[in-house]
Amino acid sequence: MTRPRLSIPSCRCECVDRLGFDSRASSSSGLFSYTSQGYYEKKLLNDLLDEYNTLERPVENETDALRLSFGLTLMQIIDVEWIDVNLKWNESEYGDVKDLRIPPRRIWTPDVLMYNSADEGFDGTFKTNVVVRSNGSCLFVPPGIFKSTCRIDITWFPFDDQQCEMKFGSWTYDGFQIELNLKDENGGDTSNYITNGEWDLINVPGKKNVMTYACCPAPYIDITFVIHIRRRTLYYCTNLIVPCVLISSMTLLGFTLPPDSGEKLTLGKYPSPFIHDA
Repeated sequence: MTRPRLSIPSCRCECVDRLGFDSRASSSSGLFSYTSQGYYEKKLLNDLLDEYNTLERPVENETDALRLSFGLTLMQIIDVEWIDVNLKWNESEYGDVKDLRIPPRRIWTPDVLMYNSADEGFDGTFKTNVVVRSNGSCLFVPPGIFKSTCRIDITWFPFDDQQCEMKFGSWTYDGFQIELNLKDENGGDTSNYITNGEWDLINVPGKKNVMTYACCPAPYIDITFVIHIRRRTLYYCTNLIVPCVLISSMTLLGFTLPPDSGEKLTLGKYPSPFIHDA
């Protein structure tokens, strides 16, 4: 459908301060008063949005591709798939339309959340469109930055490993209403992981848990991912461990020299600048 175009004559606006003066614009047709909510602006918005469908892909022809300029910084993506029996259709009856992109607020979506979230808004995902296919399958891939509670053990710092859990499950539906399954038995997908300068990612195993709480007799299912990371030690070895070993060795070496030796006094002064800088 061709969208209406509104032709506005070129004009030159001369705005004066608002201390008792009216803003005016001069054009070829003469002078007229100008307000922020002008007639032409209102008419243009009405003409453009009169028959606009927010569910329709904005292209002139169905065969045209909508071009986007896209930049992405990937932190985390949750992949949720299910079958909606109410969203099935015959492709031949609708011009061979195979799938649709529908906002999640327009259809049913599972209330899967991270139980141990430390985010201020609790749910840190961005609600993207749901891809609905003709067989009723729904694909919901909301990106987000997740903040979770994690126990940190620094007993063996800087040679420490940390394991942080991310526990996902439905907030209101029990195991009889939603059967939550782990998509990949190997756990999380790390194929697109970008190497971190401070930590090495060992693995991200996943596990399906079936829990029964005191409040409710029905079982509740959750999927728990464990992020296993190991600290990189090169920085701490070169800037912390090696200097400490050298300073300690020089101090011990000073005790082996005679008390009246001048070298002992000189050797004892060397560790002082290093300790002061540290």
